[in-house]
Amino acid sequence: MAYNNAWANHRLYKACLQLSQDEFVEPRCSFFPSIKLTLNHILIVDWLYLQALESEQAGEAPEPFVDPEEQFDDCEQLQREQAQADHRLIAYCSSLHDENLNRYVSIVRPDRVQREQRLRLLGHLFEHQIHHRGQVHAMLCDTGVKPPQLDEFFCEDDARRRADDFAELGWSEAQIWNRS
Repeated sequence: MAYNNAWANHRLYKACLQLSQDEFVEPRCSFFPSIKLTLNHILIVDWLYLQALESEQAGEAPEPFVDPEEQFDDCEQLQREQAQADHRLIAYCSSLHDENLNRYVSIVRPDRVQREQRLRLLGHLFEHQIHHRGQVHAMLCDTGVKPPQLDEFFCEDDARRRADDFAELGWSEAQIWNRS
């Protein structure tokens, strides 16, 4: 799922990078009313959960998440930051073992400390990304940029459809599916 998440972000950003700055920030109909704001939200939530997951894994006490006041203004900055977050999530997930997925992670919220099992928290994080990427995908329909296909990752028959993206990302089918 972490690889699928990073691949979908890669494809979505390739499309969004084709937008002009005006199109990127233009108000649109969605929960976060622009592509810029939606992509910023995805990244900020990734940082929140990555901080909690990595702290728990390192045996460190959870810290309050500091929501950045300044958001990234252009798509290139956002893409770089999202790619870094995606690499962190892949590294985190790659280090996990099935027997540790039920361990609890603490997320410091403004009014409480939320405790969730790793497996549930990761499931929530992936679903969050899918949900908001879908919103960006829909907003792209209102631009001159064709929304990318984002759901050709898991089936073996789709390998040819993702081959160019995997080459750009430096990945192989064997690396992701643990085959030699």
